[in-house]
Amino acid sequence: MTPSSPVKVVLLDIEGTVCPISFVKDVLFPYALSVLPETLKTQWDSPDFAKYRDAFPSEYSSSKDALEAHVRDLMEKDVKISYLKSLQGYLWAEGYASGDLKAPLFPDVAAKLSEWQRKGLKIMIYSSGSVAAQKLFFGHTDASPSDLTPQISDWFDTVNAGLKTETDSYKKIANEHPEFPPGEWLFLSDNVKEVEAAIRADMQSVVVQRPGNAPLSSEVPQRLRVIDTFDSLDDDLNVRMK
Repeated sequence: MTPSSPVKVVLLDIEGTVCPISFVKDVLFPYALSVLPETLKTQWDSPDFAKYRDAFPSEYSSSKDALEAHVRDLMEKDVKISYLKSLQGYLWAEGYASGDLKAPLFPDVAAKLSEWQRKGLKIMIYSSGSVAAQKLFFGHTDASPSDLTPQISDWFDTVNAGLKTETDSYKKIANEHPEFPPGEWLFLSDNVKEVEAAIRADMQSVVVQRPGNAPLSSEVPQRLRVIDTFDSLDDDLNVRMK
């Protein structure tokens, strides 16, 4: 499948695309829950914490116990809602700063980001996690150097762009950078519905199938481009023929 325009912007998903899904579910989520009780106990009335607390509906933000129970319920159900994502980012910040948390990248990711930047491509992030959490992630990776945020030109989440399965979200992102027509964007994600939404917005898009991701149905590779590593993209960011 030949793209209609040269790629100028690489738009990246995070979970299941640049890092294992297990990092979020098996490391980040448990860490947030482990530090939540002490955070509520010691920071409940602090101005820094208040904006995260007060973003929750009033029936939960009025009580430490109610807020903790609500957070645990939302995380158990993996509900993607902005006020939870913001609180998670706040809780993870200390873990990243202390070194308790470090974002594990797939082996090809750091080198490809550097290569794309050297070639003059813009690299942007679009994740359901908050922009603050995205910056923590890329600021504390297991790559060398650890901080990859200087390589990222812009950040998008469900608050400033919209839901990732909606076509209008990708149109909104493209409109933020009108110097790049939608056809010059390449969105990489493990989620088929997200890839389809980006394509409907006239972006180029590829499904990334990483170790640990849910299996794809057999019909997906028949209608969408699928890669298992960024190294499968050639110099023009087409899928390299095997």
